[in-house]
Amino acid sequence: MRANPAVIKRLSVYLQLLRQLPPETANISATVIAKSIGYGDVQVRKDLASVSGEGKPRTGYEVGNLIKSLEEYLGFNYPKKAIIVGAGRLGTALLEYDGFKSWGLEIAAAFDADESKTDKSKRIYPVSDLKEYCKSGDIKIGIITVPASAAQQVCDLICETPIKAVWSFAPTHLYVPEGVEVQYENMAASLANILCNID
Repeated sequence: MRANPAVIKRLSVYLQLLRQLPPETANISATVIAKSIGYGDVQVRKDLASVSGEGKPRTGYEVGNLIKSLEEYLGFNYPKKAIIVGAGRLGTALLEYDGFKSWGLEIAAAFDADESKTDKSKRIYPVSDLKEYCKSGDIKIGIITVPASAAQQVCDLICETPIKAVWSFAPTHLYVPEGVEVQYENMAASLANILCNID
């Protein structure tokens, strides 16, 4: 059964909060989590119950166990390899960012149609190597950071590999074969949400 995106988002927020707690914090209640994030108590309890069962009266949840339960449910404890197509500023910034590893994502390499950007010491390869790399490297996710005009072509290329999940930063809708998951990172929508809520 497909996981509810809203629930997944909330669970990842809970996990981020728990990871930032002082090491000496042994237990935490749903009420404290709710107040820290700005969610309702009932919602937090319902979400956590689906992942780790009920918290104990007066003591709440044991932080270490709750972190492990959330990481397992969200798939963060089983690292998955990804590649980037588009070694421009955004693509190379994502390639160099080390923080994805704590969320179960390892970006193995980037590819670009401009062969002058090839630099194997920085894990940047020509796009002509993409298919073979994905087939031999157990790559699970393709990340698209090319302009909208090239995104569908890149997506089609990715879908010719064993990859079954696409994370797209291109501001356009993509058409994929059945069985391929697409997640859009719409920065324009995020910015609009900010701008519409400030004076």
